[in-house]
Amino acid sequence: MAAHGAAVGINGSRDQGAVDAVVEEIRAAGGTAFGVMADVSDPDAVARMVDAVHDELGPIDIAVSNVGVRKAAPLEELTVQDWRSTMASNLDAVFFLARLVLPGLRERGWGPIINISGYDRWTGHIHHRAANITAKAGMHGLTKAIAREFSANGITANTVAPRAIRTVRDEKHYAHVDVDAILQRLATADFGEPEDIAEMCVYLAGDGAKFVTGQVLYLNAGEYMF
Repeated sequence: MAAHGAAVGINGSRDQGAVDAVVEEIRAAGGTAFGVMADVSDPDAVARMVDAVHDELGPIDIAVSNVGVRKAAPLEELTVQDWRSTMASNLDAVFFLARLVLPGLRERGWGPIINISGYDRWTGHIHHRAANITAKAGMHGLTKAIAREFSANGITANTVAPRAIRTVRDEKHYAHVDVDAILQRLATADFGEPEDIAEMCVYLAGDGAKFVTGQVLYLNAGEYMF
């Protein structure tokens, strides 16, 4: 986004150093960026975050919700707290951000809302992810509702569903994943990179996607074809 001229507000909830590193990378390349820490499952924290970005960078024209927790547990062992915390991070946070930025987008008559989901919401093939699958299904339901309600105001809303992306992660939570088996199912020769997700967001934020709304755009190298 910054490379295409956007001033970028970057949020994180725990790792200040990671946020600062992205801000510095953008600034070193001649772009404009501002970092703000906020737990987006908290509506008051989201409001403070939006205010801080607005005060630092000006009106918010593009909103990307890229947040998620994936609690793995059999349904009968999933606690009420686990359920609610997953919904708060994976679904409520999308609502909190959208409701705060939509008035400005509507006033200016333009703006994309982009929500990052996951493939398990559509495939439903992963065991012990009931809360996450439900929350991500709700996310796209909200995306469609926003697309329908605000299209007359020049606002688009879409969901991006990545899969098989080479990201930095805590490997102890993914010991069960057979990386080689996944690679064999892809139609491409290798995994995707986080930049591939970023490029999709850039596309959705541009004029070339003004006729794309209420949709899911899959980035899964053909592992699943819908």
